[in-house]
Amino acid sequence: MPTLFTRIINKELPGTFVYEDEVAVAFLSINPITPGHTLVVPRLEVDQWTDAPDDLLAHLTAVARKIGNAVKTAFDAPRAGLIVAGLEVPHLHIHVMPVWSLGDFDFAKASSATAEELDDAAAKLRAALGGGSAGGA
Repeated sequence: MPTLFTRIINKELPGTFVYEDEVAVAFLSINPITPGHTLVVPRLEVDQWTDAPDDLLAHLTAVARKIGNAVKTAFDAPRAGLIVAGLEVPHLHIHVMPVWSLGDFDFAKASSATAEELDDAAAKLRAALGGGSAGGA
């Protein structure tokens, strides 16, 4: 049975994509901790990051760095935070978000985003990534 993220990747469920390539995608969290909170997800269904092949982890890290630089630019943040929690969905994903303090890493601060907030964050991120679409590099 496909994971929730596989269904989003396959466009069976909605997702606000900001990046896609042949190996990974990045889409906005519907429950962001901070505006611009993005999930970097491999197309391959891998449950835990410790189960992922080395080349996949390297690729995901490179995409996360690209998204991290974009969230810093798009949201005028001093840092990009990165979390690999792995408890919410059994499909490897990296949380990347703009952060201003350690308190920004608190999942208890996550709240539902409106469609307008997601669209606004996506437009800012796509512009920071250098394009208006969700294309890859």
